[in-house]
Amino acid sequence: MRLAVIADIHGNAPALAAVLARLVAQRPDRIVHLGDACNGPIDPAGTAALLRSVSAGHVRGNGDRMVGVATEPAVSASARFARERLSAADRNWLGSWPAVIEADDWLACHGSPRSDTEYLLEKVTPDGAVVRPPAEVAALLGPTRARLILCGHTHLPRVVRLPDGRLVVNPGSVGLPAYDDDQPFPHKMESGSPHARYVLVERTARGWEAALESVVYDWDHAAGLAEANGWPAWARPLRTGFV
Repeated sequence: MRLAVIADIHGNAPALAAVLARLVAQRPDRIVHLGDACNGPIDPAGTAALLRSVSAGHVRGNGDRMVGVATEPAVSASARFARERLSAADRNWLGSWPAVIEADDWLACHGSPRSDTEYLLEKVTPDGAVVRPPAEVAALLGPTRARLILCGHTHLPRVVRLPDGRLVVNPGSVGLPAYDDDQPFPHKMESGSPHARYVLVERTARGWEAALESVVYDWDHAAGLAEANGWPAWARPLRTGFV
């Protein structure tokens, strides 16, 4: 069993197209998408069309919830941007995705199994974001006994092995390699390069193994689209991987 895991596209259709083109050659058994698909100022509609063109399992992220669930306010500006540019059918589709997927011995979520806004592998302190100790990660996972846990939301590619041997994997972000936030304390999440990120995970006789992947695409074009749409603050993260 080999899974291609993508997450946090944030409306960056050029980056998603490059990742999907790579996957044609790699031929995974299944694509798993961890959410936050369209909330971003590049090409939300094009992103939705690309996702509809492939067979994949989709987890609903906090951005998809704000864009696609009619009863949710589009509280972020990127969610409002996407909601205004997606069809009703696309919005309903995003809103219909489950918060968690469990299959065989793996589990997929956006943030953590209990919240789509909770960082699983990192925690935010008054001094910024730091890697969460494995014992704390295990406590956040609660009762799940899945041997592989897939999470996104922080945009940082990371593989962590828990004391009991379970593997927790964040594929990084397809479409937004860096951002900053002020909750619960000001912090930056920076991958350090503009590449589109994803991960291949494979179940072997030795257990689950993960290979982090990065893809070159035309990030200057993506940054230019963000600028043309009135979002110049996205240009530096898209071009550099730094805020």
